[in-house]
This record gives sequence, structure tokens and C-alpha cells, in this order.
Amino acid sequence: MSRLKLAVLGSGAGSNMQSIVDAIERGELDAEIALVVADFPDAKILDRGRKHGIESVYLDCAPYKTKLEGPAEDKLVEMLKSRGVDTVVLAGFMRIVKPKLLAAFPNRVINIHPALLPAFPGVHSWTQALDYGCKVAGVTVHFVDAGTDSGPIIVQKCVKVEEDDTPETLHARIQVQEHIAYPEALRIIASGDYTIEGRRVRIGKAS
Repeated sequence: MSRLKLAVLGSGAGSNMQSIVDAIERGELDAEIALVVADFPDAKILDRGRKHGIESVYLDCAPYKTKLEGPAEDKLVEMLKSRGVDTVVLAGFMRIVKPKLLAAFPNRVINIHPALLPAFPGVHSWTQALDYGCKVAGVTVHFVDAGTDSGPIIVQKCVKVEEDDTPETLHARIQVQEHIAYPEALRIIASGDYTIEGRRVRIGKAS
């Protein structure tokens, strides 16, 4: 068991980061958030971080609009390394991360996705599930690889799709499970009691 030193990257309100902060403060997760980074200067995740006394900074990712690459990626890796970060948490970070960040933190960049991967990668996955007629939707926490929402799966939670669901009501229930799943996945990583075998994460099999 090792204490995690986290950096959280986000683009929006930061509710998943809040669930991690809450788990830490309740003593349910042995971790410290060393840095919060957002790609929008007015992202609410920055306010959440500062309220908890966490260093929270804006990262200008120009000239790119949908990916983290070039000087911004270099700057981020430098910031994370200088603060002793060992695990990078993507919490609603709406950019594609690139090989330099992944190489700097091999098998230590994780993401949360509001679907039961490999079904419905990409954006608005809860709407995709509803339009497809799924009876079950959910959430996945996974390690990030070079693909899109394709890395090894750590934790999944299921959400029943109700007959009268709208995209908004289904998404709201998925978010409840997100706030459970992310701290759970981080506890597994902190325990060190897992192995990654290709695309499979085996829990309780570490030698």
C-alpha cells in the first residue's frame, strides 16, 4: 500500500475531483492531490481545488483545441514531475492526451468514461446508449493508452436504463456512480494489488 500523489486534470465543474477529495478527507483513500490543472481559465474545477487549499492552475493549450500536445504538454509534464506526482487523473478533461504524457507516467494515467466500455466511446455516450435502446448503461474507470477510451479497465458500475429516461436523467444517475467508481479505482491503484495483462486488469493478483 502506497500513498498516491495525484494531479487532477479537468475542463469543467470538477465533480469527480470533489468525490476524490471527499474520499481522502473521510480517510477512505490514502492519497494527496498535489495539483489541479484546467485548460479553461474559468473552469470551476479550479475553484474547487483552491477551496481545499490545492494548487490549481490554468494551462494554455493553444494552438490546439482538442488535444494536449507541443509546448503545453511539455510544460505539464515538467509541472507534474516537479511536484512529485505519480498518478495523473483525468476528470472531465476534454482533450486527447498524447504519447509524451503517457510515456512520462506509464500505466499511471487514468480516465473515467460515462459508459460501459468498449461500448459507446467518445462524447455523449449516455445519449448513445439511450438511442441504441440499451437496458443498462454505466461508467468505466480505465488506464489511458494511445487509443480513444480503449485502455485496460479498472472498475465498472452499471446503471439501469428506465423506460422514461431522458439523456439528462440517465446522465445524472451515471454521475452518481462515477463518484463511487473513481475513488474505488484509486484505492485499487494505491493498494498495488493488481496486474495489467494486455487489456485486462487483474485485481488481487499482484506478485
